[in-house]
Amino acid sequence: MGAIGMGRTGRPTTLATSGLVATPHYLASVAGLRVLQEGGNAVDAAVAANAVLTVAYPNQCSLGGDAFFLIWEPRAERLLALNGSGRAPAQASLDALRAAGYSAMPQRGPWAVTVPGVVDAWATALARCGSRPLAELLTPAIEYAERGFPVTPLLSAAIEEMEGLLRSQPAASRQFLPDGRPPRPGERLVQPDLARSLRLLAEYGPDAFYRGPIAEAIVQTVRAAGGVMELDDLAQHHSTWVEPISTTYRGVELLELPPNTQGVTALQMANIVEGYAVADLGWGSADLLHLMVEAKKLAFADRDRYVGDPAFVSVPLARLLDKRYAEELRRQIDPGRAMAPGTVTWDNDTVYLCAVDREGRVVSLIQSIFQSFGSGLVAETTGIVLQNRGASFTLDPSSPNCLAPGKRPMHTLIPAMLLRDGRPWVVFGSMGGHGQPQIQIQIVTNLVDFGMEPQAAIEAPRWLSRLEPGETAETLYLEPGFDAVEAEKLERRGHRVRWVDQWDSLMGHAQMIRIDPERGVLEGAADPRAEGYALGW
Repeated sequence: MGAIGMGRTGRPTTLATSGLVATPHYLASVAGLRVLQEGGNAVDAAVAANAVLTVAYPNQCSLGGDAFFLIWEPRAERLLALNGSGRAPAQASLDALRAAGYSAMPQRGPWAVTVPGVVDAWATALARCGSRPLAELLTPAIEYAERGFPVTPLLSAAIEEMEGLLRSQPAASRQFLPDGRPPRPGERLVQPDLARSLRLLAEYGPDAFYRGPIAEAIVQTVRAAGGVMELDDLAQHHSTWVEPISTTYRGVELLELPPNTQGVTALQMANIVEGYAVADLGWGSADLLHLMVEAKKLAFADRDRYVGDPAFVSVPLARLLDKRYAEELRRQIDPGRAMAPGTVTWDNDTVYLCAVDREGRVVSLIQSIFQSFGSGLVAETTGIVLQNRGASFTLDPSSPNCLAPGKRPMHTLIPAMLLRDGRPWVVFGSMGGHGQPQIQIQIVTNLVDFGMEPQAAIEAPRWLSRLEPGETAETLYLEPGFDAVEAEKLERRGHRVRWVDQWDSLMGHAQMIRIDPERGVLEGAADPRAEGYALGW
């Protein structure tokens, strides 16, 4: 492993004793830290940071998106899981979509819009576990929306990349191309419509969003674009407390959210990889990368075969998470040859953040609008980008993820946590869509098998395997830092290797906090692939 795990990293692991927050944008990290320092708890801090991210990273998250929480409650000594994802409109049926002229699920536009869940998720989490009112926690986000904030290089590049999509709707164009062009890094972006929406939430709470003027604007925008969302779709939305699912990896417990998320996929990959002598194979070796990529293909095949909204389909979790089943899958892996590819996967834009407070409360939070700028629709007069999470539905009636009225789509969002001796050890996660389970298993092995400290575990070069549209073979993307000789060995086994630039966002934006109970120290890490920091005191 050499310097990859143990040497000096590009930035230090943040050490703190009283509280810590890690996010992909420094303004959000500061907002979360301020809440902790002023006596708020980790749930309060996470919501405040997430709200700032909806202003500062509108390409990745929005009030028009979904959210998932894992929350460790120290008083009850239990882990809570909250599914804050929205559902398809009641009129979004296969027949209706086909009657509208579609033969496949649209990736953008009004039919891809599902009910936004994040606002209700914030309120639900705060009602059970928070200590500060939502109005107070929205203050930093309101200020950044009203007064503006300096556009970062990643946001400037995202707006430039999606300029065509944003120009196609006047509300989106006004908001993100204020001078008729993408804002350059360092220029200030002001979002007055979004500021008004945040103020409505602060004053009237979630009812303003799901039953009031914001709901009306969302419905009018979707229907004007040709969609079928109604006011009742928003008024009937609710988040769901669910039981986390878990497995063990070398004695450490890995916890995820259940379906409709792909959390089971991350757990399956861990079960398969656990059967190999990972440390002996060596970090970055072709032998190890090959086995991990093949484990990914098998776990993803099961995901596509079984995972959907449990209110509509029965997902065989007990079998999928059985260690004996993982052994069966391992026997399908040829150590010398890559197997056939899986289904097409695509990029998405998401934010992941985590927080720990002085009481030992731990929050793992992920929030997204799916692909960059979601559906491409901004709800008129609100400044709210509407997600395109419905794009992950299929029109195949045999699929567990087939579109149906009121159904939640299969979600790529998976906040995670590692427990040792029944208590939180590491809280972590990453953006990256279908890459999230792949990033998670790399982080887990970096920590558990290779003994890396948090910042090194995040900064270590990553791989990502996916099947591109129109391709017949998966591409294995590698960051600089892997050995070219090992890459050649992978190609000889049938992998199509492509190199990406260092710190490429394709490899996700991960954050992490590790808890050392013996010393009473929190160790935070933030991904240099994004623009955030781990901040504590």
